Order: sequence, then C-alpha cells, then structure tokens
Amino acid sequence: MALVTQALAAGEQNTRATVAAAVGLTRATVSTLVDELLAAGLLKELGAQRPGTVGRPGTVLALADTGPAGLGAEVGVDHLAACVVDLRGAVRCRAEAPAANRGRPAEAVLADLAVLAANVTGQAAAMRLRPVGTTVAVPGLVGRDRRTVLRAPNLGWEQADVAAALGPDTVVENEANLGALAELWFGGHDRLADFVHVSAEIGIGAAVVVEGRLFRGARGFAGELGHVPVRPDGPLCSCGAHGCLETFAGEEALLRAAGVTAGRGPALGAAAATGDPAALAALAEAGAALGIALSGAVNLLDPQAVVVGGPLAELAPWLLPGVRRELADRVTDRQWRPQDVVTSRLGRDGVLRGAAYSSVRAVLDDPAAWIIAGAERSANPVRTGPGGGRS
Repeated sequence: MALVTQALAAGEQNTRATVAAAVGLTRATVSTLVDELLAAGLLKELGAQRPGTVGRPGTVLALADTGPAGLGAEVGVDHLAACVVDLRGAVRCRAEAPAANRGRPAEAVLADLAVLAANVTGQAAAMRLRPVGTTVAVPGLVGRDRRTVLRAPNLGWEQADVAAALGPDTVVENEANLGALAELWFGGHDRLADFVHVSAEIGIGAAVVVEGRLFRGARGFAGELGHVPVRPDGPLCSCGAHGCLETFAGEEALLRAAGVTAGRGPALGAAAATGDPAALAALAEAGAALGIALSGAVNLLDPQAVVVGGPLAELAPWLLPGVRRELADRVTDRQWRPQDVVTSRLGRDGVLRGAAYSSVRAVLDDPAAWIIAGAERSANPVRTGPGGGRS
C-alpha cells in the first residue's frame, strides 16, 4: 500500500497500470490495493486517461483531497503561523499573526498558537479534512523526545514542553530541518537527494539531507551553522562565543549594518534593489561570511548542492555572489560549480509547509496502519457516561 501511495504522490496522470510498472508489482495486485485505498478514502478516481495514450485508456488515480490531513504550526521571533495540508501536500487553509515572542513566556506564546491552530483546523473541518497530527516548527534545539524545546536563544526559551501545551499528538521540530524536508518534497529539484539547506530569520540554521533522509546527528543538533565561527576575533554572539556566522549574516546584524530600522527583511531587500550603498555593503559582507561557513560544510559533506531558503531566498540576488566566490576559493573539489548553490522556490512558506506535510506523511508511509487504526476506532468508539466520564 505504501508503494502505491508514494507512487501517486510522486507523479500525475497515474493509472493502475502505470503504478504497477513503477513499483514492480503485478497489475492485479495493484488493482486490489487501489480498491482498498479507495474504500478507505485515501485515493480518488479522476476519470478516464487523457486521449492520445496507447491502448485502452485507464482510470486516472490521485490522492484524496479530503480525509486525513496534516497540521503545521510555526513559532517565529516576530510571528505565529499555522496551516493545514492534504495528502497531496497542497495548502488548504493558512493563518498568520504578528507576535513579539522574544522574551515572552513559552506558555503565553503557545496559548496564542493554539488559538491560531484551532482556527485553521475549523476551516479544514468545513473542507472535510481531519488533521492526524501536529508538527510545530521552532527556532531552537529540540530534545530527543520531539516534544521539548531545550533551548531557543532568540526566543529566550529553556526546557519548554510544547506538547504539554498543544496536545499529545504534537511533534516539535527545528525549523531548518522542516525547511529542508519541504525542499526535498516540494522544491522541484530534479534528483536532489544530498544537500545542505540554509535559512535565516533572526538566527541562521542549516539542515543536512543525505540520500533523501534528514541527518540529525548523535543528539539531534546537527545543522547549527549560525554558530560556526567565521572570524574568531569578531563580535560577541548570543551563544557566548565570538565571530559566529550569525553575527555577520543574521537578520539583526544585517539590518544594523545596513541602517534599516523598520520593515526588517523586506525593507532590506527593497533598499538593496534601489542601490543603497549601506544595504549592498552589508549583504556583500554577509554573503562572504556565509560562503566561508558553507565551504566547511561542503568540504566535509560533499553534497550535490547548497539550497538557500527561507527569508534568505529573498536576498539571494545580493548574497549569492559573495557565497559563490568564497566557495570557489575554498572548496577543494574543483568540480564544484557556482550553479550548485540554488535558491529555494518555497521562500518563507517552506518551513510551515514542511511542518504540516511531515504530520500527514505517516499516512502515506504506512497507510495499512492508518486503515487498521481507523477500523479499531470504529469498533471501539469512546462513549460518554452519565457523569461525563469515558466508558
């Protein structure tokens, strides 16, 4: 069943015959599996194959646009967001609110996030979509339990139990990791399975994808690119060290160097587009610092590409020349090319979309388990007793 759902997630105009050819099963076997998935509401039929195909036209299959869905939520330093995606990964409803979260108690921030999540969940219900899980993106280090934020310096959080505030089905993930997964799933990069994804807002994060899988490291903290020292005698960083990449290429450092006091990233891009000398100089320095940090990652990991995503993607026209120049000078593999540094097409929405889709991927990866669990819930419904208790 997983082979069938994953084949349908990967392409369009699929029929029972094309799925059978793609996954290496007989057409009869695939037909039986498809019938079960249709009955479970995970697939739908779109009608006859378009004219021009060889042989008898088959019925086109697609993942259902109702039923199981994924709820994603994002905690930023200056915003909160939530969205619901269907099995295809399409965003069906989305909400965002400005919020000054730095220094606020985690409980207060998460209470506001819960309201936003309830809003989009209600909208999804009207579309006959039911989230099967929630993934929350945070700018910080996440514990191995995937429910606790161990440390998020730019929020001022320590040991924040996110799942306790948002529910037991909540999973917490570092925002850079979710941005990388979104690139893997929706980025449109042909056969890109080994890459470093770098993004930034207040801080700078990176994630490493190896052979199509997220590399987390021994304790789950892989990717802290923002705290790689690029100039050891440089400014003091929030982590306590000197000269970290974040002090040159983080959003606050960029805004300060460019003299931008309002509008943050978009205003910086607008200033650079008009040729403002301070903005251009700040971005050039940041690009060079980013290139120095990334050259170490490229030499160590030998990825196919570096993907620049998140808000950094909006500044790519002015950052990437410096990045590419430093990589060309420092990467030992002389086959490395400037075009191996690419800009994400997902931009700021990558993290949130990756969060939501990661929640519903479990259904695609193991549809049989989801179907069995649904049957068990139907056979053993929870009833409310006279006193309001469960029976």
